[in-house]
Amino acid sequence: MTVSNPRPCGDFRTDYAGDTRLFSDRAHTGGFFCLLALALVVPFVFDGYVVSLMILIGIYGIAALGLNILVGFTGQISLGQAAFFGFGAFSSAWLNTNTGIPVMITILLAGIMTTAVGMIFGIPAARIKGLYLAIATLAAQFILEDFYARAEWFTGGSAGSLAETPELFGFVFDSDQRYYYLVLFWVCVSFLLASNLMRSRDGRAFIAVRDHYLSAEVMGINLTKYRILSFGISSFFAGIGGALMGHYLGYVSAESFTIFFSVLFLAMIIIGGLGSIAGTLLGTAFIVLLPQFMEFLVGLLSGPVPFLLDVQPYIKEMAIGSAIIIFLIFEPEGLIHRWRLIRAYWRLYPFSY
Repeated sequence: MTVSNPRPCGDFRTDYAGDTRLFSDRAHTGGFFCLLALALVVPFVFDGYVVSLMILIGIYGIAALGLNILVGFTGQISLGQAAFFGFGAFSSAWLNTNTGIPVMITILLAGIMTTAVGMIFGIPAARIKGLYLAIATLAAQFILEDFYARAEWFTGGSAGSLAETPELFGFVFDSDQRYYYLVLFWVCVSFLLASNLMRSRDGRAFIAVRDHYLSAEVMGINLTKYRILSFGISSFFAGIGGALMGHYLGYVSAESFTIFFSVLFLAMIIIGGLGSIAGTLLGTAFIVLLPQFMEFLVGLLSGPVPFLLDVQPYIKEMAIGSAIIIFLIFEPEGLIHRWRLIRAYWRLYPFSY
């Protein structure tokens, strides 16, 4: 008995073209376009609250993507992603207010400006690593926080800055339903750029630096160049996300970009999966939705246990910290690893291997 077009039961790649393909098979291609189609109809199906949560997932996902390129793919550590996120927000608002450049352009310019700042603070990465690099990026966080508080010409100081609503050819993104599509556009662009970067020579160099920097250097990879470049790319995505956040809220305040926010970005990529583009979005969705779930759970239990309403804010923060610890212990490869196991199970079903 012969079987026509037998279904492959493994991951067979016979050339470099197959190894660098954006979508490994038709299932991945179809899945991407199905998800994109579902994303396009979200504002028509769900209410404003759900749309606002999707906007936050998209914005934070862009910034977390940059951090994952730095931490997950290059092996560098950063505790200052929130500061670069804030720099992008302030840069876009400042450019639009003082130069009159349209917001749709200042969002991109803010990403470029944040790239320059990130590469400056990434210079220590050329000489230090591990705990020392973490302390250096922590210093960058506090330096930029102090800069935001003092540079009134740039940030407005304690009063903050106003951010105009984006507009394109007379179409104003003045509602959550409209702004959602602007964020969706940047999410698609950012994740496609990152996916293509990882398929390129530079992306493979990042991974080589992460896996074994001595071997990478012997192979001719310039460690200084790629370490600083990874900080620049990470800051670029943080700047884009920050600019989108500033114009979404219409107001940018220096108090928003604290070290706790940087820890949240780290939590997103740890829970989603270090070194995974898709895992970044899964982790971001988990962190954004977890406080909402805990609020719902507290509401259910507040009847028999009334004091839970008084400690609800602490429960939300404790839930995020607990989630990080649980994933580090029981699922260190993140949600994307669990998804791959589920996908492999159904792909090979009814066989176990």
